[in-house]
Amino acid sequence: MTTDKRREFSSSIVDGMQRAPSRAMLHAVGFSDADFSKPQIGIASTWSMVTPCNMHIDALAKDAAAGVDQSGGKAVIFNTITISDGISMGTEGMKYSLVSREVIADSIETVVGCQGFDGIVAIGGCDKNMPGCLIALARLNRPAVFVYGGTILPGCLGDQKLDIVSVFEAVGARANHRIGDAELKEIETRAIPGPGSCGGMYTANTMASAIEALGMSLPGSSAQAAVSPDKVTDCQRAGSQVLKLLELGLRPRDIMTRQAFENAITVVIALGGSTNAVLHLLAMAHAVEVPLELDDFTRIGKRVPVVADLKPSGRYSMAELVEIGGILPLMKTLLDQGLLHGDCITVTGQTLAENLASVSPYPADQAIIRPLNDPIKKVSHLVVLRGNLAAEGAVAKITGKEGLRFTGTAKVFDCEELALDAILQGGIQSGEVIVIRYEGPRGGPGMREMLSPTSAVMGKGLGNSVALITDGRFSGGTHGFVVGHITPEAYAGGPLALVENGDRITIDAESQELTLHVEDTTLATRRAAWVRPAPRYRRGVLAKYASHVSSASEGAVTDKQLDLD
Repeated sequence: MTTDKRREFSSSIVDGMQRAPSRAMLHAVGFSDADFSKPQIGIASTWSMVTPCNMHIDALAKDAAAGVDQSGGKAVIFNTITISDGISMGTEGMKYSLVSREVIADSIETVVGCQGFDGIVAIGGCDKNMPGCLIALARLNRPAVFVYGGTILPGCLGDQKLDIVSVFEAVGARANHRIGDAELKEIETRAIPGPGSCGGMYTANTMASAIEALGMSLPGSSAQAAVSPDKVTDCQRAGSQVLKLLELGLRPRDIMTRQAFENAITVVIALGGSTNAVLHLLAMAHAVEVPLELDDFTRIGKRVPVVADLKPSGRYSMAELVEIGGILPLMKTLLDQGLLHGDCITVTGQTLAENLASVSPYPADQAIIRPLNDPIKKVSHLVVLRGNLAAEGAVAKITGKEGLRFTGTAKVFDCEELALDAILQGGIQSGEVIVIRYEGPRGGPGMREMLSPTSAVMGKGLGNSVALITDGRFSGGTHGFVVGHITPEAYAGGPLALVENGDRITIDAESQELTLHVEDTTLATRRAAWVRPAPRYRRGVLAKYASHVSSASEGAVTDKQLDLD
């Protein structure tokens, strides 16, 4: 048995006479005799040519491996999957998006558990990579560092800066004859200039920022361009740092504490981040067995302002935030004002306060991050609603620009495609609440993001005059008066299933209520007549997901502890 505490797992794979067959196979993939006495570090790469978010991560994985090898470890690169939300958005394929978070987590856990890696560097790009990686790191609880693949640079058309949301909204503008085919084509071809994740404070940048605030990334990792010397250095340092974590015996469950999750929530709110952060942070907390619930977002949101003027509701891109220092000066300000837990330990081996001690403030002339005493919104934009339409909760993204209250008449659709067609064909009028149901975790299955309908609403010029509610979820690129994650979902018999065209619905961000103005007796009659739709999938990964997934209010997890007694 090894006495090297850094080789707790790999020693059982390669040490001793009886492990000669294992060593023989590892010789074939490049191990030398000396490598068998080194800690083995798995480099979980989410590289693929499926999406620009991840197309560069193979090179970053090699940079991380170099950091491991130069620090006395033996790196082993392996792959997991990625899918592209931006490509599949608005199609049946998007049902696999949230499912991919679970597949990524399961696959990393499977490889690391099987191969006996002592530590892990996980590198993620597109939205679901990041929570998927963190869920796996939490389950495995071996010394680990997460690396964000980095943000994309903006595209340009004249003086206009573009990103993927620009294209979605251009589709709505073209449908409303506000632009022509030629301009749509120009936007399409110029919006995505190269590698990196979507360029606003959408889900990828939101989750990268949350993970850095959580303490699981090295300082600065969340705010670097995908193609930059800083990102190469970040990967090399991460590889080296895992060896130091092995020496310290510092593991994810030491870092991912209740207080650390509160730090992550605080930073997400200050940045005006994606509603998906609610879903993913709940799931990550579940994986590490930290109690976290929807009401925690409400509690923290009452004291944390929104100060970042970032897309989609703001003016600036993540690349522009990178230029002025990223999120570290913001975190230093939040810490100084008592809004962060500075004593939380991080992957540096130091506390958050120690990491931030020498951080300089933003340049005086910048306009991206507002002062805490002059915020964009004094309280959180992530508003948890309850009421007779959402007894278990729903999540709204209310920046204040949409107003705080909306009452309108329901226009009901039983899937995203029907709603999108109605929007593009002029079937939605001012004063209506678009209701998209049977898109929840079980009912979809997969809880699709509604970026196509919400972008079409904005492109049609209806952003200030209609609302949209759903048991699905939203892209980080969504803005407007929208409510998602409605639970119980319609497929589970939630009240959303009982809404009919013409019903009046009120969304009230101040009272935090989502109300269907229909008498209880009428709803009881409708419920008696309601029949659950047949499952859309009976075999394969979507069927398996639908049979295991929990409610969105619990993070839509698939590994709730089973009672096997």
